[in-house]
Amino acid sequence: MFEFAWPWIFVLLPLPWLMRILLPVADSGEPALKVSFLNDLEGLARRRARANLPAWRQQAPFMLLWLMLLTAAARPQWLGEPLPIAASGRDLLVAVDVSGSMDFPDMQWQDDDVSRLALVQHLLGDFLESREGDRVGLILFGSQAYLQAPLTFDRHTVRVWLDEARIGIAGKNTAIGDAIGLAIKRLRQRPAQSRVLILVTDGANNAGQIDPLTAARLAAKEGVKIYPIGIGADPEQSGTPGFLGINPSLDLDEPSLRAIAETTGGQYFRARDGKELQAIKETLDRLEPVAQQPTQARPAQTLYQWPLALALLLSMLLVARELWPDTPLHRLFTKDLFLQTQLPDWRERLKRLRLRRRR
Repeated sequence: MFEFAWPWIFVLLPLPWLMRILLPVADSGEPALKVSFLNDLEGLARRRARANLPAWRQQAPFMLLWLMLLTAAARPQWLGEPLPIAASGRDLLVAVDVSGSMDFPDMQWQDDDVSRLALVQHLLGDFLESREGDRVGLILFGSQAYLQAPLTFDRHTVRVWLDEARIGIAGKNTAIGDAIGLAIKRLRQRPAQSRVLILVTDGANNAGQIDPLTAARLAAKEGVKIYPIGIGADPEQSGTPGFLGINPSLDLDEPSLRAIAETTGGQYFRARDGKELQAIKETLDRLEPVAQQPTQARPAQTLYQWPLALALLLSMLLVARELWPDTPLHRLFTKDLFLQTQLPDWRERLKRLRLRRRR
């Protein structure tokens, strides 16, 4: 279907004629009749020939030029058939702990021992890429919290930045409260129907300026729902000793993470291995589904370049008519009885006058 995006532009159609009526006539300060002997006689003949044309013939090229410019400015476009698109008002941030304990290789995935961060990068990366229609973002936190990826529809780029996260990039400690506070700051700027924070950590809050429970109460006021995920194998199940023989799983503060989830209306999850984290990912998809009421969009193909090109071509023809008057192009615009009969006689007379002067 053909339509104009801005049809009101055509209201400006009578603007040149209104300006001609309302504005005073320009005074060049030169005499009304100026003849510089022979060289100007030809120009005078051309102007006389053009003056003998009807008014509509004289103004027609300029009227067409103005119409083409207005048509291009109105943005003509061809609309295709309506196509369904997924609609979602959800803003989803993932805050990942990159403190030193996340490098502990006590997680099982496909019969291999992998570090906690590597497993999170693999499974949560898949989760982020599957959130079609949602804005997703990434926060990395350790001793401090940093916004690694702002909220965006470019899920693949967020996945790449998660894969490039390294242990200790934000410090060796764990600032859970600061991560929640940064997420609130970013999510409150978006007028979304659902604001979600997935918090992945393997320890307790031991750094930062904000208490996690205080930050959780502020998140509840802002309508931010938090899903904490405590990651790490049970101390009695893991046979891999940590630094100085201490298993980092002993540091996980599950009561605080449960309190954060309850305060914000979320749910706490415990991931002891890859299978449990995979199940958590599927549960999150059910709790915060992507699919909402679909909307429709019609692809639009812009056509403004065609009237704009015609206007440019017509402008070039009008300029060429003035620069090269003795061409068929000039007669195309000013063809009448005067040009067919009288103007050739004038040219012959001018030639004779030049010959006489040379003699």
